[in-house]
Order: sequence, then C-alpha cells, then structure tokens
Amino acid sequence: MQTIPPLNAALNGMGEFVTITQRTDVYIYSNTQTSFSRPVTSADRDYNYMGLSGFIVGLPNIPPLGSSASQVVCYDLACPNCYEEQVVTREMQLQTGGRCYCRLCQRTYDLNNQGYVVSGTSGKSLYRYRVVYQNNTLLINN
Repeated sequence: MQTIPPLNAALNGMGEFVTITQRTDVYIYSNTQTSFSRPVTSADRDYNYMGLSGFIVGLPNIPPLGSSASQVVCYDLACPNCYEEQVVTREMQLQTGGRCYCRLCQRTYDLNNQGYVVSGTSGKSLYRYRVVYQNNTLLINN
C-alpha cells in the first residue's frame, strides 16, 4: 500500500479518500489531486470483485458513534440512488472536503459522516463494505 501514493494517503490521513477502479488490466487509484495505476496481477484475478463501480476508501475525520478513533471505511463508487431507481452504475466524482458527487442525480454524499446525502434530493446513503486494514494489507468484503 505504501507504494501507491493516493491509497497510502487515504489510509493514513484523516479526511483523505481515494477511488479504486479497474480498467481492463489495470487498477486506477485516484484522489482529488493525482492518479496512479498498477497492473492487475494473476494473483489479483482470484479476488477480483470491484463492487458495482469500484470503491471509495479512506479514513473519515469523524469517528463512528461511541468511538474515539476513526477507522478505515469503504463505500461503493456507484450512486446508490441511481442504482436503485434506474439500475445505473455510473461512477461518482470524488470532491475535496471528503465528499463525492453524482452527476446524474446531482446528489452530494459526505464520506466523513457515514456516506449520508448532504446536498440534493434526500435519499439512501452510500453502500458500505466491511474493510480490514492491518499490516499494510487492505481487505474489502461484503
């Protein structure tokens, strides 16, 4: 993880997030400032589920209720409202300030606060995955 700068920043910097997508034979890691690609390896192909549209991973600057420390979170990159209403899996845009935006329905989601809709028509919060980050290994599952 340390060799992928946008991902390293998101896993270790509060309020930082990165999108992870796959295009043919490469993974693309992007934050609001930079992008980094890494080839898909044969080992990766055995564990190749990328959600509906990819992932948003980061360390929220607001800890979960009842906790004093933030933990790494992972959301699907697809807008949950567009997916449920129209079965559209268009990728959202990562924005500064720990937010992401859907160009189709024009909702903005707060990645620092459970993926709730903070702008636009009210609706469902982002789909969330279980995530474990330990010993420089990131495991995302459902």
